[in-house]
Amino acid sequence: MTQILAIDQGTTSTRALLFDGDLSVLASAQEEFPQHYPASGWVEHDPDDLWKTAVATCREAIRSAGTAAGAIAAIGITNQRETTIVWDRKTGRALHNAIVWQDRRTADLCRTLKAEGFEETVTDRTGLLLDPYFSGTKLVWLLDRIDGARARAEAGELLFGTVDSWLVWNLTGGRAHVTDATNAARTLLYDIRKGRWSKTICDRLGIPMAMLPEVQDCAAAFGETHPDLFGRPIPILGMAGDQHAATLGQACFQPGMMKSTYGTGCFALLNTGETPVRSANRLLTTIAYQLDGKPTYALEGSIFVAGAVVQWLRDGLKLIRHASETQGLAERADAGQQVMLVPAFTGLGAPYWNSESRGAIFGLTRNSGPAELARAALESVGHQTRDLLDAMRADWTLGGGRTALRVDGGMSASAYTMQFLADIIDAPVERPRILETTAMGAAWLAGQKAGVLPGMQDFAARWRADARFDPSMSAGERDRRHAAWKRAVAATLDFAG
Repeated sequence: MTQILAIDQGTTSTRALLFDGDLSVLASAQEEFPQHYPASGWVEHDPDDLWKTAVATCREAIRSAGTAAGAIAAIGITNQRETTIVWDRKTGRALHNAIVWQDRRTADLCRTLKAEGFEETVTDRTGLLLDPYFSGTKLVWLLDRIDGARARAEAGELLFGTVDSWLVWNLTGGRAHVTDATNAARTLLYDIRKGRWSKTICDRLGIPMAMLPEVQDCAAAFGETHPDLFGRPIPILGMAGDQHAATLGQACFQPGMMKSTYGTGCFALLNTGETPVRSANRLLTTIAYQLDGKPTYALEGSIFVAGAVVQWLRDGLKLIRHASETQGLAERADAGQQVMLVPAFTGLGAPYWNSESRGAIFGLTRNSGPAELARAALESVGHQTRDLLDAMRADWTLGGGRTALRVDGGMSASAYTMQFLADIIDAPVERPRILETTAMGAAWLAGQKAGVLPGMQDFAARWRADARFDPSMSAGERDRRHAAWKRAVAATLDFAG
């Protein structure tokens, strides 16, 4: 048994990839599922869609590879983080749609808790901020809005989990209610220094701790799949939230190494080693990964809208039919125009953390058109990343020289976007030869636990760059353009009130 099956459960689709012992992809399958928007700023998924697409894509990947379940040594899972599900312990049925990480419905509760001065307690224990982004207040909303839910939770009848827990519960036939340290660290409920759920926070939010999953390392025995699913039980040995799995897949094992993933949103992680670093610039302190009971910490900056801005050009404005068209448009844009797009469609993430702001466009002229909007959309990703890295540099000394930023995700395929990113952050950008870094990180966790994949040092030695983008923009031009971006953000925040 030398093959590893990785489940990559994302915000808009689920993928399954089958890797061999050299971490080459033997087969893959992907299935999209619908998003639900019941109110402005609300985003939901049907939990059954997440589960059914996970099983369907796994079966399709196994079929496409022409392999048998007996050849699969282990399963690794990586998932969209913070998305919140509550289900019945006996029936396994979800009580409500999953509330997605992008959802902003608990903004009022977060403001109330901040006004009470509770954010300091939350940040001290969890490394996070009081924002609707995280799972804790989503869970409070579900307990308050579902009739009888709180009493049932207190009686031990209901379970809470993020998507990883939901998948494992279903994969094991309800035998395992577990999570890993990286997903736990994103709930607003987990003490990242003490390595346990925070009773102080749970008590204040009214969350019964009996409904919380058991927290394990990222490489651990999470359970075995029910034999009816794939023909035989397969051990689940690896699990990490998507951004943490990408950090592993990019082999960012040394303090000072950084990666940034450009999917629906953008998430930059800086490895800070064995010590959690408290941010003075509203970044998040989180667990990058945890192995052998030892957490490695990171500073993280989260951008809510990255690839989603290209989806908006396509689906909202109908300016393009395919995402790849944005590069050609951006290259044809009028260099004399300075159009700035602040894509705060669901608020602004780090380092601003303003849930009330909404998207804005500045600098339009009568001659502005699709090309200028496409350029502004792509460049907004670079500007937002620059904001994150500036905050990281202020919080933690990166050492001498310009540390390269390792990138992955769909937008990393855009040479225009990556070159502008290198220019605006004034640092090299490296894109790996193998772009499946998130799934590969999950596969590596499971594979090395199963004993069929190499350890950390050998795995890191295999990492290779496919392309490197070196900065070529002058310092004056860089500063001028980012100063214009900062003015646009300030105006957007001012408009939000």
